Amino acid sequence: MSSTTVTDASFATVVLQSELPVLVDVWATWCGPCRQLSPVVDAIGDEYAGRLAVVKVDADANPATVQQMGVVSIPTLAVFAGGRLVTSLAGARPRSAIVAELEKVLP
Repeated sequence: MSSTTVTDASFATVVLQSELPVLVDVWATWCGPCRQLSPVVDAIGDEYAGRLAVVKVDADANPATVQQMGVVSIPTLAVFAGGRLVTSLAGARPRSAIVAELEKVLP
């Protein structure tokens, strides 16, 4: 698995200061669609290693980050590049839709 857990305390350093684009998976333990999406996100992290960082944020444990990102529902996948939010996908999406969004920002 190529993802890192990010907290309110580490979000700015890990995500906003990353040299690579970052896929942020906002999830919660009680969220069924989040659990379905998790292996897809992990596989994308493995496939794009070196070109993309993948991090996971537990929405319940990190409310400041969730609010800062403007997340209103989970799962949410957000893509950051150069310290700014590039795109955000709310709800479970097929792998192809996630990869299509990533390909727009990857070098």
